[in-house]
Amino acid sequence: MSKVKYYYDPETLSYRKIERKKRRTAKYISMFVLASALFGFLFVFIASQYIESPKERALKRELSNMQLQYEFLNKKMDEAQSVLANIEERDNNIYRLYFEANPIPEEQRKAGFGGINRYKALEGFDNSKLIIESNKRLDVLQKQIVIQSKSLDEIAKLAEEKEKLLSAIPAIQPVSNEDLTRMASGYGMRTDPFTKARKMHWGMDFTAPRGTPVYASGDGVVTRADSNSSGYGRHIRIDHGYGYVSLYAHLYKYNVRRNQKVKRGDLIGFVGSTGRSEAPHLHYEVFKDDQRINPINFYYGSLSAEEFDELLKHASMENQSLD
Repeated sequence: MSKVKYYYDPETLSYRKIERKKRRTAKYISMFVLASALFGFLFVFIASQYIESPKERALKRELSNMQLQYEFLNKKMDEAQSVLANIEERDNNIYRLYFEANPIPEEQRKAGFGGINRYKALEGFDNSKLIIESNKRLDVLQKQIVIQSKSLDEIAKLAEEKEKLLSAIPAIQPVSNEDLTRMASGYGMRTDPFTKARKMHWGMDFTAPRGTPVYASGDGVVTRADSNSSGYGRHIRIDHGYGYVSLYAHLYKYNVRRNQKVKRGDLIGFVGSTGRSEAPHLHYEVFKDDQRINPINFYYGSLSAEEFDELLKHASMENQSLD
């Protein structure tokens, strides 16, 4: 129950009851409500500036964690970039150099992306700069990896071709040293055994007993195994590819047939003295791009340094050939 208030009236010398006017009461109530609203708004405003809500704290933690993750991502990209740079250096200066391939230019490896703005959707956020830079670095890194992957695929193919080339080159002596009587004559000007005139001897003569094994000096395909070439008697020609052909003449008999594939070291025939020959021996020639070349430059696959020096000494002597 509300209290009744009185006031003293000096005219009547008595106490009178204080009557509240409804308008004044409404005014007081309105002022109280307005003041309360203003105070509440002020409190909420101050609280929003200086006091974090649970949701704001959670969002702030999430943002802080995201920034930390982006820092870790950038560190990992730095590490990946360092490893990739090392691979690129070896690719240009070792692998591609060894296989005689042109190095990939630096501007091609690290080129960005032109044209439209690829990162427009990432703009307008508080951390847009961080997000866009990270995405740019990641895109460039991915492009570099793709370029390097294609380069390594190319190197793998070149290595395969190089391996085939190394296997194809006629790189061993066609008659084993254990089976040789002597190296009778080398490549160069020699005395013809029949006319006694000096003429060019286009191969090397290996003296060995009749029936001595003759081996393919490199991988290839037998293109001829016949006696239809003047002076060579029974002979074999092997096409090694890459412009190389080897010839084995004056054979006693064959151990291969035309169009047969052979590997370096395969037994292809036996020493004889057929055709224009003075004694049992193997006449051996090497062609490169249809030009005869000195076979002595291709024995690195079967001779030691001492054996090669000895062979070179005998091959250099201007003696009489056997064919």
